[in-house]
Amino acid sequence: MAAHKPRKPPSPAANERGEPRSEQAYRYIVDAIKQGTLPPGTRIREVDLAERTGLSRTPVREALNRLQLEGLVANDPGRGTIITELDHSMVNELYAMREVLEGTAAGLAARHASEVEIAFLREINERDAQLTETLELVRNNKLFHSTLYRCAHNRYLLKMLHSLQESMMLLGPSTLTKPGRAETARSEHDAIIDALERRDSESAEDLARRHIREAYKVRLEAFFEAYE
Repeated sequence: MAAHKPRKPPSPAANERGEPRSEQAYRYIVDAIKQGTLPPGTRIREVDLAERTGLSRTPVREALNRLQLEGLVANDPGRGTIITELDHSMVNELYAMREVLEGTAAGLAARHASEVEIAFLREINERDAQLTETLELVRNNKLFHSTLYRCAHNRYLLKMLHSLQESMMLLGPSTLTKPGRAETARSEHDAIIDALERRDSESAEDLARRHIREAYKVRLEAFFEAYE
């Protein structure tokens, strides 16, 4: 397993909140994937995770089983249990679903979002222009998209999008790291907001789909460059 800084065992306060130990182990692994300390392809062992989290192997095993069902962990014949690595077809499938779901969310948002919610989306996007650090841009971008999802006011769609976002963690660095992509994405967001303000559902969905296709192009370029 790749070396990274040991994490303090879960605090007693977490147990007092009634959080199951398997949930603590699950959250530890998910956070490590998000932070890049457990990148795709990393071999993971129950005994190592138990030591790092201060938990027994049973909740760690339960967490790994759950993660395997969610597709974040896989069994590799040569390496054992690893953080799932995405191949070209899996990346394509993820973005295909993201285009469908986010397009649907934008279309619904044009019908159901309140004026206050749309104004907040505009505020988030305008804030983006003031940010210079990549991490800040990525966080603001996630806030924009999560807000757009909620603007659709459809709990079932929101649940599917949340599940998709968990899988998107396996993609690695954000496409916003590519020079010029942050500015282009901001312009694409702006066009989506304009459509929401006009209550143009068809245009909002089309623009959101186009936005995801453009992000996919950048992702695909980075994917192939990594294998040159």
